[in-house]
Amino acid sequence: MKTPSNNTSKDAQIAALSDEVAQLKHQLDWFKRQLFGRKSEKVLVDNPAQSSLFDEGESHALPADTKPVKAHTRSSQKQRRDSDVNDDGLRFDDTVPQQIVDVLAQELQGPEADQYELVDTKETCRLAQQPGSYVVLRFRRQVVRHKTTQAIKDTPAPSNVLEGCYCDVSLLAGLMVDKAVYHLPLHRQHQRMLDSGITLSRATLINWIQKGIELLRPIAKAQWQHILQSDILAMDEVPIKAGRTKGAGRKPGHMKQTYFWPMYGDSDEVAFTWSHSRGMLHAKAQLQDFTGTLLTDGYAAYTKTVEQVNQQEQQIVHAACWVHMRRGFEKALDSEPQAAQQALDSIASLYRHEKHIRDKQLDLADIHAYRQQHSEPLVTDFFRWVYQQRQRTDLLPKSPFAKALHYAHERESQLKVFLSNPALPLDTNHLERALRVIPMGRKNYLFCWSELGAEQLGILQSLMVTCRLQGVNPYHYLVDVLQRVAMHPAKDVLDLTPRLWKRKYNQSRLVSDVKILTSQH
Repeated sequence: MKTPSNNTSKDAQIAALSDEVAQLKHQLDWFKRQLFGRKSEKVLVDNPAQSSLFDEGESHALPADTKPVKAHTRSSQKQRRDSDVNDDGLRFDDTVPQQIVDVLAQELQGPEADQYELVDTKETCRLAQQPGSYVVLRFRRQVVRHKTTQAIKDTPAPSNVLEGCYCDVSLLAGLMVDKAVYHLPLHRQHQRMLDSGITLSRATLINWIQKGIELLRPIAKAQWQHILQSDILAMDEVPIKAGRTKGAGRKPGHMKQTYFWPMYGDSDEVAFTWSHSRGMLHAKAQLQDFTGTLLTDGYAAYTKTVEQVNQQEQQIVHAACWVHMRRGFEKALDSEPQAAQQALDSIASLYRHEKHIRDKQLDLADIHAYRQQHSEPLVTDFFRWVYQQRQRTDLLPKSPFAKALHYAHERESQLKVFLSNPALPLDTNHLERALRVIPMGRKNYLFCWSELGAEQLGILQSLMVTCRLQGVNPYHYLVDVLQRVAMHPAKDVLDLTPRLWKRKYNQSRLVSDVKILTSQH
């Protein structure tokens, strides 16, 4: 005979198993969507006049029988080809275009020109790049001899960004842009050079880029400091793999997941800061000098960071992203289609008001008045609905819909900040668009060879993404700045950030030797 206590225990077990089955089903649906489904979060409006391309009853299952694919194995011993060269040389074949650049001796042009005679020429080769092609600039430097003293004097080669290097600034900028903007890893760029008849070491390309990025480090730092002066700062984190050294307690080459923490200022500038982990210590260190409104997703580290920073008499207002909150209800559509859709419809109404604000280009005072009149009632009704839904007794605590309700309830005050700050956007979409270069590049070059490489990639991406946001050509910017930084006053380094460079130097920018020679012909 079953006792009431046994029945209660059985009911509890059944409820727990049902909850677990629901979670596993939700995970399976999520994986199916990642593999085969639509990933965009844009709301689609059904068109009743549009007929379906396929019959709803027709199924398109994948074949069950699949053949196993052997894993790729890599040889431990590196094979060296005959065409490989060391890091000190440059070789090219006859198919590579060459251009002769005559560097005239000043002694043969001056008032004492009759005292000198031309006795020889010396050549300095420099690899340059044009869009889609390579060219070798052969600087034929005249060697002169004084007729009386018989002293021999060389004509110096034109100055270069990297001293003693046969990499022209046009090539250095091209390598950086291809990697950071077009997500082309160096091993593919190296292969493209081999296909074009240029033979050099891949390690040479890495060395060039590292030296070039170090020239840009003060500029990226100045931009980061300016971003921290913003009134509104959006912040996020994105993972990337980087190698660890022996000193870090790991074998050389061991790949560990590290993080970029991009920050987006209210002047359309981005800084990709770097950290070993996703812990709050890095966020706290970055925000020590920030005072304003911080817009983030719901990651708890931001909430704790703001609480600790504000204890030091620093005023940071924490605002939450509506899109991140919305994603929870979107994920709950399968388990709670009606209730979850009701939440999505309410949020969509809120975004329609934001679209009206953008279309009318309202000023801050009008935005504040419009949001108070139209958006605030929607927000009040939404959170009242969230509270009512959380009182339901049929909701499993770990169901997607219950988690979405809890996420929204816990961040209610942070999600309402935009109602009192007309300059604050509803979400971090502008930041997610800016940081998209990291996931896109990660699919191509997979990881950074070292933690220093990850840090340098963050420096480069900070300037390249900002160039795009400011409407600046990244290639033109790098060609100018890499030449200008050595002679620019350190106290005015902020002028070399893309935002100010566009106004001060874009119309009179420095160009490469290959550009000058091309324009002359």
